[in-house]
Amino acid sequence: MMRSRAHRRFFADLRFLIGVALVIASVAGVWLLVSTSRQTTPVLQATRTVLPGETITSAELQVVEVGLGSLGDSYLAPQSLEPGAVAVRTLTAGELVPLAAVGDVDDLRTTSVVIGSTAVPAGVTAGTVVELWHAPPIDDGRSFEEPRILVADAIIAHVAEEEGMLAGGRIDVELVVDRADIADVLAAITGGDALSIVPTGAGS
Repeated sequence: MMRSRAHRRFFADLRFLIGVALVIASVAGVWLLVSTSRQTTPVLQATRTVLPGETITSAELQVVEVGLGSLGDSYLAPQSLEPGAVAVRTLTAGELVPLAAVGDVDDLRTTSVVIGSTAVPAGVTAGTVVELWHAPPIDDGRSFEEPRILVADAIIAHVAEEEGMLAGGRIDVELVVDRADIADVLAAITGGDALSIVPTGAGS
């Protein structure tokens, strides 16, 4: 009888210890989760739209503290910004700067070119993704072929005469285009094609 009581007491104590251990583990897990969620990482954020090829300096950036957890290493830290670094894709104002969006000049696959457009829609600003359409001249020199897309994903860098946008005059527009498209764009310019800008998604 004494052995049976001792046996039951042993298992009761064991269950109690296991229960205590589970409670401690649960509390520790909650504390670790809360502690992790409160940890922040200093990363850089773009204060304005930065276009591909532009040099990235402290003037375009600000330091923000963000809880990114394990993703923190994927973003540019203040101490990681190298002199001469450039954007290899468009960074929008307010965007945290991913490491993959920053490189050097050798990493660039884009370049800029200035075109004279006969139509630039109002509201198009630096950073807007647009289609570049062209219409080659017909042999008579007084009319043009049907317009068609020349570059499907160019980026507006600068519009020289914004006040002329609604007037329908010739407007100089600086575009960022893929290097693979630059030969076609230059051929269209030298060939006298009529060039027009259409915001992406606006339809034809």
